[in-house]
Amino acid sequence: MLTPKNNAAFMRLTVLTAVAKCFMQNNFADIDNLPNQILPDDTPAKRGSLGRDRLVVKMQCAAAMGYTPAFLPSDTKLSELVNETLARTAPQKATVSVIREACNGCKSKCYIVSDQCQGCYARPCEVNCPKKAITVENQAHINQDVCIKCGICYSNCPYGAIHKAVVPCEDACPVGALSKESDGREFIDQDKCISCGKCLLSCPFGAIAHNSQIIDVLNAIKNPNKKTVAMLAPAVIGQFGNDLGKVIAAFKKLGFDEVVEVAQGADVTTRNEAAEFIERMEEGAKFMTTSCCPAWIAATEKHIPEIKPFVSNTGSPMYYIAEIVKKDHPEYHTVFVGPCLAKRLEAEKNPNVDNVLVFEEATALLDAASIKVAEMEADKFAVESSAQGRRYPLSGGVAGAVEFVVGDKALYRPEAINGLNADAIKKLKRYATNPPADFNMIEVMCCEGGCIAGPGTTCMAKKAAVMVENYVKTSADIEK
Repeated sequence: MLTPKNNAAFMRLTVLTAVAKCFMQNNFADIDNLPNQILPDDTPAKRGSLGRDRLVVKMQCAAAMGYTPAFLPSDTKLSELVNETLARTAPQKATVSVIREACNGCKSKCYIVSDQCQGCYARPCEVNCPKKAITVENQAHINQDVCIKCGICYSNCPYGAIHKAVVPCEDACPVGALSKESDGREFIDQDKCISCGKCLLSCPFGAIAHNSQIIDVLNAIKNPNKKTVAMLAPAVIGQFGNDLGKVIAAFKKLGFDEVVEVAQGADVTTRNEAAEFIERMEEGAKFMTTSCCPAWIAATEKHIPEIKPFVSNTGSPMYYIAEIVKKDHPEYHTVFVGPCLAKRLEAEKNPNVDNVLVFEEATALLDAASIKVAEMEADKFAVESSAQGRRYPLSGGVAGAVEFVVGDKALYRPEAINGLNADAIKKLKRYATNPPADFNMIEVMCCEGGCIAGPGTTCMAKKAAVMVENYVKTSADIEK
């Protein structure tokens, strides 16, 4: 998958910022001019023509306004969406979809012989091919009509001369939700999609979009009759700079009345999940899985229903922090701010969560409002969270927190699924019918490395991991 530093990510942020600024300055009065402002006449074409580039940007603007590009005709004017955008009282259903105008229609997965081939005497590619699809005359040649894409030639070549060509979005999807339409462009099956965002992170053409809630959030902030609260996920460390206190102040300057730490909800999750684990083990359960990751929960519902009896019933940190906020202030408009697109699926089932922003979108809002985090005077959370709660965004963080609370009350043998992929899905299916003997607690995180590598992040995952660990060291342990 691509790192957050790439032109597709830069353009996504540019579009989000431009749409937010257009709303802030004049309620979308000149929204139809936005693609031309983002891509002036002297901009070099990246997709064959400047007109096509602008069409893609228009669809990205529509996504930033909260719409699903795959459901919009290409000749839709942005101004035609304004009245509905400003009038809606709830965000549209969360989707991840393909911008057809941006899709490259990549060739299907295949194995290709490169010029590095030496036509060697051993010819392990030819000898080991189960379908005899390879012939060698000076160099190897693969008959694509016969090849079954097993990759045996790829793994046997001593020169690394055989290249595995993939469709990046399809290859990244852990549940097979992407496939080609008749014209070669990609299509996302919403009945299969778990909103993990791996396809978005993988597409080199910026052809994957999610419908944003930035305008819904700005409308709430702008409403004098509403008070808004930003609920910052533990993965926030490093996403907006080194000083979390300045980040808190920046969100308040943006217009949020309160800013709370979702790790406070993580502490509730930890205690409840530990108690649930102990109870299940006493009842003779073979194992239990975590329940924090919404993409994992969507995967169990759509693809692994047989494992659902083993999934913890404990709510996520977002669930508990929203419950805490609404209990004290039922009138507050709650906005979860985190790294995860799938949180929108979870929020749709939770009346206590009104909106979800990913860090990329929050960055765009701060930029649109000309708020420089580094120049803010540091603020702080009213309620501090534990070291264990603040380590939730790292792989092993949830299992480690639960283990800390379980202590010697039950035999605790954890295992981590560090990133959902096709192999992990198969493994978890096996566990459902053939429970593992070596461990009894499985932490499942969809993103490899944890939430710090989510599709909505802006900070490099390794750097974010270091900063989270440093923040954890400043925090007190959760009470057992």
